[in-house]
Amino acid sequence: MKLIRQIKDLNKALGESLELGFVPTMGSIHNGHESLIKNSKKKCKKTIVSIFVNPTQFNNKMDYKDYPRNLNNDLKTLKRLKVDYVFLPNNKEIYKKKRLKKIKLNYKDRILCAKFRIGHFEGVLDIVDRLTNLISPKYIFMGEKDFQQLFLVKRFIENNYPVKIFPCKTIRNKNDVALSSRNYLLDKFNLSKAGAIAKRLIKLKLQINRNKNKVSFLINKSKKRLISEFNIEIEYLEARNVINLNKTIFNKRYKLFVAYYLNKVRLIDNF
Repeated sequence: MKLIRQIKDLNKALGESLELGFVPTMGSIHNGHESLIKNSKKKCKKTIVSIFVNPTQFNNKMDYKDYPRNLNNDLKTLKRLKVDYVFLPNNKEIYKKKRLKKIKLNYKDRILCAKFRIGHFEGVLDIVDRLTNLISPKYIFMGEKDFQQLFLVKRFIENNYPVKIFPCKTIRNKNDVALSSRNYLLDKFNLSKAGAIAKRLIKLKLQINRNKNKVSFLINKSKKRLISEFNIEIEYLEARNVINLNKTIFNKRYKLFVAYYLNKVRLIDNF
C-alpha cells in the first residue's frame, strides 16, 4: 500500500493506470467503506482511496471541527484490505488552484439536504471534481446511503469526465442503522435509538407501498410520532422517486428520505 500526500507524487505513482477504481472518503473507515473498496477491487485492477475531510462542504464550523478522525485505524484497515494507493492531501494541496467558475446547484436541486445545508453539495461537487481531475479513475465507488449526493455527483461527473459512478448498496448494522462515520459520535444508547427509528421508517415505507394515495397523511402521522417518542428533531421526511428526486412516486421506484438530529448528531438515511 503506497501512501501519497502530494499531487506530484500522485502523478508519478498512478502513471497510466487504465483500470483504476477510486473510493473518495473523509476517513473514519467503517464496513460501509470496506464494501465500496471490495467492489472496486473486484471490478478494477488497482484501487485508490482518498482520505480528506473537506472543509468546503461543511456549513457549520463546529461540525467540521467535531467530525470523527481516526487516521491510524483507517490506515490499518486499508492495509488489511490491500488497497493499492491511499491519497492523503492537505487543504493547501487540494485548493492551491482556484476554480475559474463556481459550481452552483440548480434551483430544482435545492431539496432534502441541499435545502438545509446551504453550500454543502457545492462543496461536495467541487472536491469530487478536483479529485477526479487529479486521479482520472475509470470508476468511482459511492454508497447509496448518501443518495442525494450520489445522484448529484453521478450527473455532474459523468457529464464532465469519461468516468462511471458505481453505486453500492447501503450497509447496515444488526439494528438496521445505516453505517456512517457520524455514528462514532453516538453512544450505545443513542445507536440503539437510531435502530428503533430505522425500523419504524422501514415499516412506514411498507405502509406507503400499500397506500400511495395517502403518502402525505402517513408521513405526517409518522413524523409526529417519531418526534414525540424519540425526542428527535426531524429536518425532513419525504418520499421521492429515484429518477429525478421529485415527489411523484406513483408507478415509480422511490425512496423514503430522512434527516434528523439525535443527541445533536445529524443522521441521514433512505429506505
